[in-house]
Amino acid sequence: MLRVSGDVAVLNLLIDRPPDAVWRVLRDGWTYARWVAGTQQIREVDDDWPAVGSKIHFTAGIGPLQFDDVTYVRNLSDERLELQAYAGRMGSARVSIEVMAWGEGRTLVIIDEHPLTGPPARFHNALVELLLRVRNRKMAAALKGVVEGEQAGSSG
Repeated sequence: MLRVSGDVAVLNLLIDRPPDAVWRVLRDGWTYARWVAGTQQIREVDDDWPAVGSKIHFTAGIGPLQFDDVTYVRNLSDERLELQAYAGRMGSARVSIEVMAWGEGRTLVIIDEHPLTGPPARFHNALVELLLRVRNRKMAAALKGVVEGEQAGSSG
């Protein structure tokens, strides 16, 4: 039997850029295909993104298995962006991204994703948590690369 203690789908990520650099990426809905695991294309971003209720229309999937769906902003504060991401028949998930200054010129990003609807929510267990962790590690590494790359690109 697989046993996991705590929420393994919660990730802490240290980015060597200030919080405003992270927020520049989070506020640009068109960048999400560059760092959100499984997203192949952003089809449309509401003009007021990331205002509460605004949305990103995306295409996701692996290879020929694709679906079109949407992510909504559910909550927004100075330190947190909370999204509800829909994934076709797989249901939806709550994704919370917390952004905090962490020393001089660094940012701690905490990504917390949990299924809300669909099979992953109905059968939420340690295996689902581990799969989310694998996905979120890939996403966190990509977000770090985009933020640090964007900042480096804007200074040169």
